[in-house]
Amino acid sequence: MSFTLDDLAALVKARRNDSASTSYTKTLLDAGMPRIAKKFGEEAVETVIAAIEGDRSALINEAADTFYHLLVMLEARDISLEDVLRELERRTKQSGLAEKAARGAKE
Repeated sequence: MSFTLDDLAALVKARRNDSASTSYTKTLLDAGMPRIAKKFGEEAVETVIAAIEGDRSALINEAADTFYHLLVMLEARDISLEDVLRELERRTKQSGLAEKAARGAKE
């Protein structure tokens, strides 16, 4: 498989310049953060439900929807996938438990 999250992020970014009459992504971006966040939340919940129910096909589909809507939300805030991956890379330089404890100390 050659399609990556980078490809999807680039497609979402490119859709910013499309017409809302031909692009669902542009429609979401034009609607603003409340609509984008709501859609992301809906897809995240549907992903959780599919996982709990053990429905493999539904989980794959809902996970794809969740990835897409997350990338739209990031694009709306001018946050790149690279920014998020950089943060994940930083976090993986220590154990997950140590990283979580360090975050807890900051809050």
